[in-house]
Amino acid sequence: MKINNLGYLIKEGIRGIFLHGFMSFAAVCVTIACLLIVGSFSCLAYNFNVIVEDLNKTNEVMVYVDETLSDAQARSVGTRLNQVAPEYIDQAKFVSREEALENFIADHEGDDAFLGVDAQDLRHRYVVTLYPNAPIRDLVEQIRQVDGVADVKANFELAEGFSALQNVLHVASFVVIAVLLLVSLLIISNTVKLAMYDRRDEIAIMKMVGATNGFIRLPFVVEGFTLGMVGAAASFGLMWLVYDWVDVQLDSVSKLKLLIDFVPFKELLVPMVVTFGAAGLFVCVIGSWTSIRKFMDV
Repeated sequence: MKINNLGYLIKEGIRGIFLHGFMSFAAVCVTIACLLIVGSFSCLAYNFNVIVEDLNKTNEVMVYVDETLSDAQARSVGTRLNQVAPEYIDQAKFVSREEALENFIADHEGDDAFLGVDAQDLRHRYVVTLYPNAPIRDLVEQIRQVDGVADVKANFELAEGFSALQNVLHVASFVVIAVLLLVSLLIISNTVKLAMYDRRDEIAIMKMVGATNGFIRLPFVVEGFTLGMVGAAASFGLMWLVYDWVDVQLDSVSKLKLLIDFVPFKELLVPMVVTFGAAGLFVCVIGSWTSIRKFMDV
C-alpha cells in the first residue's frame, strides 16, 4: 500500500469518529464501563492478596534455643536456621532472654504474673517468618533437626488456612477477571457491530467501486484503535480518581483502616496502564476487524 494511500485511510478513520459521533460516543462509553468493572475487580483482588500475604507474615514459627548454649552459640543458631530452606524462610529474628522478658511484661502490663521472674529462667529464641505458601509442617521438622534447637512452636491450622485462602483468591480472581474480559469483548464487539450496521451502505458502495478489503478495513481499524485508546485513557483516569477517593475514605475510618489498607495507586501504575491499554486496544481493534467481515460480502 502506498504511503499517500495509508495517510488518506488514517485520515478517513479519524474523520469517521466525528462523522458518526453518536456511535463513537456509545463505543467509548461502553469501553469505559467495561474497563472500569474489570479494573476495579483487579485492584480489589490485588489488595486482598496483599492483605492475606501480610496476615500470613504474622503467622510466625517460634524456635527455642537450647538453654545450655552460651549467648554467642545461641546467636550462631540463626545462621543455621537461615540455611534450612532459604526459599521459604524470610528471616529468623533473634530474641534474647532479656528481650523476651521485656516483651512479656509489656504485653501483660498490670499483671503481676511476671514479677520476680528472672531473664535466666527463660530461653533465647528465634522468631522465624516464612514466605506465603511455605510447607510449614515440613519446615518445622527440618528446623527441629538443627543443632542447638530445643523446641519449635507453630500454629499449623492458621498457616494452612492462610495458604488455602490465598490459593482460592488466586483462582477466583483469575476466573472472574477472565469472564469479565470475555463479557466486555462481547459487549464492545456488539456495539461496534451496530456502528458497522449503521454504515453498511457506505461499505457496499466502496466494494462496488472496486475497493479492496484492506482499503475498506483500515479506516475502521484506525477508528477502533482510536476509540479504544480514548476509552482506555478515560477509564484509567477515572479508576485512579475512584481508587484514591476510596483510599481516603478508608483512611478516615481508623478501625476499618486496620483491616483494609489499600496499597498506593502508584504501586499499580505500570500494570494498570499496560492492562487498560492492552484491553482497550484488543477489544476495539479486534472488535472492529471481526465485526466488519460480515459486511464485506456484497
